[in-house]
Amino acid sequence: MVISGIGGAFSVVAVNSWMNQPDGFTIASNGQVTDVAPLDAIFNRATAYEVPHMILAAYLVTGFLIASVYAVGMLRGRRDRHHRLGLLIPLTVAAIATPIQFAVGDTAARAIADDQPVKFAAMECVQHTHKNVTEYLGGRCTSSGVKDGIGIPGLDSFLVGFSTDTKVTGLDSVPPSDRPPANTMLHLSFDAMVGICTLLIGLGLWLGWAWWRRRDIPRSPWFLRATAASGVAAVVALECGWIVTEVGRQPWVVYNVMRTEDAVTGASGVWVTFSAVLVLYTALAIATVLILRTMAHRWRTAEIGEAEVPYGPSEPAPPHDPAPPAGSPG
Repeated sequence: MVISGIGGAFSVVAVNSWMNQPDGFTIASNGQVTDVAPLDAIFNRATAYEVPHMILAAYLVTGFLIASVYAVGMLRGRRDRHHRLGLLIPLTVAAIATPIQFAVGDTAARAIADDQPVKFAAMECVQHTHKNVTEYLGGRCTSSGVKDGIGIPGLDSFLVGFSTDTKVTGLDSVPPSDRPPANTMLHLSFDAMVGICTLLIGLGLWLGWAWWRRRDIPRSPWFLRATAASGVAAVVALECGWIVTEVGRQPWVVYNVMRTEDAVTGASGVWVTFSAVLVLYTALAIATVLILRTMAHRWRTAEIGEAEVPYGPSEPAPPHDPAPPAGSPG
């Protein structure tokens, strides 16, 4: 299951990477595509950082989502062994993945500054190409710069090239028709993604500190509240990342090869496929919610024995293992 999941993620993200950094083909003078090299298309420049970025995001989101469910249960008074393990194990996985994700994301942003400089300029609201570029936290993107944001002089250039003298390409490097739309949305999405990841690293450090000191999860209700919120926060960060990836590439569906407006099709078969997929996933979503609600109800029904229901709860673990009888081995 793990291998198939990672393989599926690789397949999807490799396609998206190719849309951002198309490779493995040549367009002849008559417009025909020639010299197709599938492996070059799959393993393009962006694959190396987009694939690990997405796989780590999947582990991160899954871990925080599962942990958040058990955190809510613990806030409601259910402090049994199942809830503690249900919180600890996925939260530990997510806590390990988050700082690695932060480092991979930093590498990806630096690569985007080289491979897709206009996208990076839109992410950071850089209007003009220059050095010593200010990094803005929040704010609105305008033609004259960022308004209402918190500026840190030179930091953007430093993050791109480890020097404030690094030149960062601005939006003025291309005509307005080749610039991404909704720059403020792009900028705020990027800031939200990075900001949430930073807060989640802090949550992981909180868990690690408590475990190092007491071999236990933090006892503070604020920790459980933060963990309960982390699931939604992780999903928001994931969606913000996809906004940056897709909106930032506009107006291109395949970067510098095909515009989005040229890829639009009026084929009637598209609506049939779309409707079928929509119905399928709506049914799956409804079935998932019903099954989870049924399982939750059965777990809370003390009268029903575990053997009588699928996925029933195990017997509660004793507070400690009883001492072995005198004279017994071990």
